[in-house]
Amino acid sequence: MNDTTQLPPLPDRLSIDPKSPHHDAEVFKHPVGIRFNGKDRVDVEEYCISEGWIKVAAGKVLDRKGKPMLIKLKGTVEPYYQQ
Repeated sequence: MNDTTQLPPLPDRLSIDPKSPHHDAEVFKHPVGIRFNGKDRVDVEEYCISEGWIKVAAGKVLDRKGKPMLIKLKGTVEPYYQQ
């Protein structure tokens, strides 16, 4: 059950928004976890490993299109597949 050979590689940049060019539906067929600065985060909307940032919702504030307003946090980003 620990066979990771069938999992697609995690991209450098990934977004949960299906309209984003950085969205990859194949990756989201499996649960993805994000470790940011050594702590697991469950509220990540987008990440970039090479630039070292994540984007998370800024409270309950929405933009004019009804999507959550995002803030960028910088640090060490480690994505992984959850088991």
